[in-house]
Amino acid sequence: MRRRLALLVSAAMVLVLVAFLVPLALLLRAAAEDRAVGAAKTQAQALGVLVGTADPRSLRLSVEQANVDDAHPVTVFLPDGSAVGAAVAPTPAVRLAAQGGSFTVAHPGGREIVVAVQGLPGGTAVVRSFVPERDLRRGVSRSWLVLAVVGAGLLLLGLAVADRLAVAVVRPIRDLAAVSEGLSAGDLERRARPGDGPPEVRAVATALNRLAARIRDLLRQEREAAADLSHRMRTPMTALRLDAEGLADPADAARMLAHVAALDRALTAVIEDARRERDAPSCDAAAVVAERVAFWAVLAEDQARPVRAALDPGPLPVAASAPDLAAAVDALLGNVFAHTDEGVGLSVTLRAVPGGAELVVADEGPGIDPAASARGTSGGGSTGLGLDIARRTAESTGGRMSIAGARVTLELLTDR
Repeated sequence: MRRRLALLVSAAMVLVLVAFLVPLALLLRAAAEDRAVGAAKTQAQALGVLVGTADPRSLRLSVEQANVDDAHPVTVFLPDGSAVGAAVAPTPAVRLAAQGGSFTVAHPGGREIVVAVQGLPGGTAVVRSFVPERDLRRGVSRSWLVLAVVGAGLLLLGLAVADRLAVAVVRPIRDLAAVSEGLSAGDLERRARPGDGPPEVRAVATALNRLAARIRDLLRQEREAAADLSHRMRTPMTALRLDAEGLADPADAARMLAHVAALDRALTAVIEDARRERDAPSCDAAAVVAERVAFWAVLAEDQARPVRAALDPGPLPVAASAPDLAAAVDALLGNVFAHTDEGVGLSVTLRAVPGGAELVVADEGPGIDPAASARGTSGGGSTGLGLDIARRTAESTGGRMSIAGARVTLELLTDR
């Protein structure tokens, strides 16, 4: 935008300078021509006075002196047909002037000035002077050069002023872009400075600040709603714990109570995660994945599912919180248990890659339709949120999720 404003101002200034300097240059050339022609006319008229008053010898000396001192050759054609001064044959202009009249004739090489001297005893004498082209253009080139320098200086000055004005317009817009980038990165406390820039830019800055405040309020309400919803689940969970304690088989009761305790920890994590302001989350992917694989391995053993885990040793830092990554792993492993038959094996692979880590969950089932990764879409009667949770976790780190048959890959980056 800064360059475009500079180009716009340059084009406008060039038009203005051309409209001003070109007529001025033509005026200077015309003034130089008028000055040279006027000087030649004055000289011819002065000699015309001598033709009628001086004797032939004095006239000859005056004409020769004029031709020595001036660059304009002067010739006096007397009524008797003789000529004094520069040797020039009578031209059509001289013959016409001999009939009575003074005028100027333009030639390719200059201007011819003829002055008729009437009232002489023998007839009409004619004083002829010729101004060459170089005299008509004397000083014009230098004047044009001065005009060109002045025009270039004005153009450079205009460009400098236009650049300063463009900076004054562009800087607030860049600040708005930086604030927008900060808001998109999750920094909801970023605000623009409405006092900078033109009125339109200030209006946009004010609107952006209001939008940021509104987004912050909506997110806070959403967190509180999620926390309230999770808290409401405590009542049915308490009833489930009481039912588990009332089981006759101590082993079954212990297993059910362990599951209820895990659910209670998950709800507590959801409430805490919903209420805290997220700021540059990070966790050790190796520790989180190992803990969740160990949790699901117990259920896999009950269902006679072979579990193969190949996890690189940590730490493997990724730009996701531990609860979010744990929820993503639970979603992927939960899909295996929910949508494959008992006894179907699964594998979990976590390896370090440049810039982060790669998590692969695969099973020996029929595979996943990639269309099922859309939020709310499911082919197995579930809510369809599992794969979307995993996808959003990967994308929150700057990575992505890919599905190939029964193989789901999460690319988790260290820096978003």
